[in-house]
Amino acid sequence: MFKSLPLTVRHVQATESRLQAIYDAAKLGLKGDTLALASGLRPEEYQHLCQFDALAEMAARKGKADGEREMADILHKAAREGDAKAALEILKHQHGWVAKQSISVDIDQRISITQALQEAELRVVEVVDAVHQIQR
Repeated sequence: MFKSLPLTVRHVQATESRLQAIYDAAKLGLKGDTLALASGLRPEEYQHLCQFDALAEMAARKGKADGEREMADILHKAAREGDAKAALEILKHQHGWVAKQSISVDIDQRISITQALQEAELRVVEVVDAVHQIQR
């Protein structure tokens, strides 16, 4: 016998508490389905809410911006207080700075044609001598 599953239709609205939950989750850096679930919504409910109420998407954007701002303030404060690693990360990620890298390779090799011919002649002589020894 087949039993039907109970269907509960949830009416989702952008209430103040719902928008605050979306804002808080976005401020922590959550996105997509994780943001929806942390806000107490199913992913499809969150998408539906964002489509029909611009305040839901604005709450997520504002939360993301405030979270990023908070972390940027912490990083800049650390850099101002002498944290070289924090300063370097700011330079690299915000200003596109890349440490200079230089590789120096010095190759001073000269090819002498006369020396190459002499070496080739010696090898030929060695081969000829080897052949004569085999024939004896």
